[in-house]
Amino acid sequence: MDKINIEIDERSGFCYGVVRAIEMAEKVLDSGEKLVSLGAIVHNGAEIERLSSKGLVTVDSVLGLSGKTVLIRAHGEPPETYEYAKSHDIKVIDCTCPVVLKLQSRIRTCFDQISRRGGTVVIFGKLGHAEINGLVGQTGGNAVVVESPEDLDSARVSGKIDYAREIALFSQTTKDPQEYSRLAGVISKRIEDAGGSSSLLTVNKTICSQVSSRHGHLEDFASRHDIVLFVSGNESSNGKVLYGICKNANPRSYKIEKPEDISPEWIKEGDNVGICGATSTPKWQLEATADYIKSFY
Repeated sequence: MDKINIEIDERSGFCYGVVRAIEMAEKVLDSGEKLVSLGAIVHNGAEIERLSSKGLVTVDSVLGLSGKTVLIRAHGEPPETYEYAKSHDIKVIDCTCPVVLKLQSRIRTCFDQISRRGGTVVIFGKLGHAEINGLVGQTGGNAVVVESPEDLDSARVSGKIDYAREIALFSQTTKDPQEYSRLAGVISKRIEDAGGSSSLLTVNKTICSQVSSRHGHLEDFASRHDIVLFVSGNESSNGKVLYGICKNANPRSYKIEKPEDISPEWIKEGDNVGICGATSTPKWQLEATADYIKSFY
């Protein structure tokens, strides 16, 4: 096979919040202290395995962790987690991303105000996602989570959304800005159809700028290469969004979790190969993918 060219996207890899959480976890583990992560510290199986080998234990619930040291990952947690930890002698290492912390505060303040006027907080995000759980917790479970216009229909039928009253719209920090804008447009149209004023809708800019800036960059990156290998864990919501951008820009884009997922027939002679990944993908995994291709081809 003729020589292939390989480029690793310099802007792919962990976002600041994930870097901070992992560095904190390693610092605690290197000190010899036992550490429990409340949920996967990052949605990437290979990185979880690496940290597990250093002693990090991952659990799904804070229940039964009395007396232990617990790490709250970048996604954040609802208020009841902190309340439980305080009453059960649990030492908390809080690694909630500063961007998420600010969003939690904004939602909490907004809900306190808008609920008095009969309004609704609507959050664009994935129901059950760790960040969403923490955000909804700021409203005592009273926010409406939607992923699509169809979810808006269900919320209206069930009486959770009233287009004749105020609506404050927020987004999970890692969602697609264009999808968020489209959803806001749908809500605005439904308020108008219900005879309401545009002033009833407040759209808050809450998508992380570090994440959203990668969208246009990855579209360009994918279009500049013959083939794109997108490295991401299957559980990463951000990975699904960013991979979709690559696939739309370049049909020869393939999502992999590890180098061994690469099929030989994907790469052709003389191909210019681009390697990129999600905000939950470590740089070492991108480099390992490049090394694998070099040795295989």
